[in-house]
Amino acid sequence: MIAAFIPIWALTLLGFTAGRFRLLGPEADRVLGGFVFHLAMPAALFSVLTRTRLSFSVPALGAFAAGTVVTMALGFVLSRRVFRRKPGEATVGAMAAGYVNSANLGIPVALQVLGDATFLTGVLLFQVLVITPIVLTLLDRGADRRLRPARLASLPLRNPVMLGMAAGALCSAFGRHPPPMIAEPLALLGDAAVPAALVALGLSLAVRGPGLAGERTEVLGLSALKLLAQPLLAYLFGLLAQLRPAELLALVVCAALPTAQNAYIFAREYGQADSVARGTVITSTALSMLTLATIGWLLA
Repeated sequence: MIAAFIPIWALTLLGFTAGRFRLLGPEADRVLGGFVFHLAMPAALFSVLTRTRLSFSVPALGAFAAGTVVTMALGFVLSRRVFRRKPGEATVGAMAAGYVNSANLGIPVALQVLGDATFLTGVLLFQVLVITPIVLTLLDRGADRRLRPARLASLPLRNPVMLGMAAGALCSAFGRHPPPMIAEPLALLGDAAVPAALVALGLSLAVRGPGLAGERTEVLGLSALKLLAQPLLAYLFGLLAQLRPAELLALVVCAALPTAQNAYIFAREYGQADSVARGTVITSTALSMLTLATIGWLLA
């Protein structure tokens, strides 16, 4: 499990060091974050979805989805009501509370703890095809943009992340694979998404500082929802769904994964509570190894 966390810590530290010594300039976090959002992340999602079969265990994924929705609702209420955030900022709080790092951290942790990453396929599809479009729509609305029906309908065409997801999902649904001359450059570009996002996260920590004292309290609250409330809710919904022990373990371990760095990238792109998203990603990642090890010990 330690080996799964080392690349995340190392690349975030690398970004922080580069930002601390101004190696990439004062706007490096903005530029690199824009590269991830507009180019690398859409390519990565397209490549992953074209290689992923759209299938999953309905009861287990339903339990995960229910726990995620409730946790994100709690995160939204916490940011909106307790910390008086605007709707767009509260949307970032919701994502920080319930959007799990299912890719670069989830896969190695699942292989280490569960010996199998099959369930993560359904988690990835749920987050990419359901949660992400909803979050981006709310962020688009929260960024002082009037959400007329025509604008809502054209959002997938204007948002590169949603465009990449839609194209990849269609290819997977119809069993079509792009030719190598298209797939290989996109896969190469997509491979840069995770490391670039982590470096951008570290850069932002050095360039923009740790945030206000009130934000630290909000970060701790959102991290608690992510690492404690979400796995507990997943466990309860899993019991209601009468999952087998192996399915229940996979469900709870996936729910206990830390916040994905996508939360920071989206928040930074839309200018909505980016320091809160950044803090929750870092805090939940730092603490999740302890919670994941505890859950694995209790349920294994």
